[in-house]
Amino acid sequence: MERMYRVMGFWTGIFAVMFYLGHMPQTSLLFLAQTGFFVLLSYLKLSERMYIYVFGAYLTVFFVGFTYWSTFMMTPGGQ
Repeated sequence: MERMYRVMGFWTGIFAVMFYLGHMPQTSLLFLAQTGFFVLLSYLKLSERMYIYVFGAYLTVFFVGFTYWSTFMMTPGGQ
């Protein structure tokens, strides 16, 4: 299970580089932080159940943040 967190760290690292090259530094830093989180977590040698709990908490925080952003921060029909 810890290898899947390294895979997620790899892909979020790729996204961080692509966002940086696309001139989106704030998003790049967000994905860089996620990369560090996933890679650090992968070396903690947690149980499989704990990895699933951490991933569930991560998804909950993401969905709450995404819903807040898309509901209150985005302008409808705008740029």
